[in-house]
Amino acid sequence: QVQLAESGGGLVQAGGSLRLSCAASGFPLDLYSIVWFRQTPGNERAGVSCISGLDGNTYYTDSVKGRFTISRDKAENMVYLQMNSLKPEDTAIYYCATDHRCKVVGGVVSTESLTYWGQGTPVTVSS
Repeated sequence: QVQLAESGGGLVQAGGSLRLSCAASGFPLDLYSIVWFRQTPGNERAGVSCISGLDGNTYYTDSVKGRFTISRDKAENMVYLQMNSLKPEDTAIYYCATDHRCKVVGGVVSTESLTYWGQGTPVTVSS
């Protein structure tokens, strides 16, 4: 049974940092790519970053490049999203999700074919 559980969200001032964690269970990280996406009320989900299950290559949406870093610990079956230089527009609920492969379209990580995701963790960036 595939399960994902996000943690690490919170309230931070603009310019600050947070590290989100995604605990994956029921599958090895080699099997799926993991996408971090975010969503705010009334808006569609927006892809943030992806790490390939096959080779660990990483992908980012243009708006977070140079500020966010995705990584994984295969031994612990964990995926992380280190977020630095946070901005108020990064405020959202953040989710991790499985996908068969990472895709970037028009500078945005795709969320079109996500299969499983967790409950999300809220991130609030104050100005």
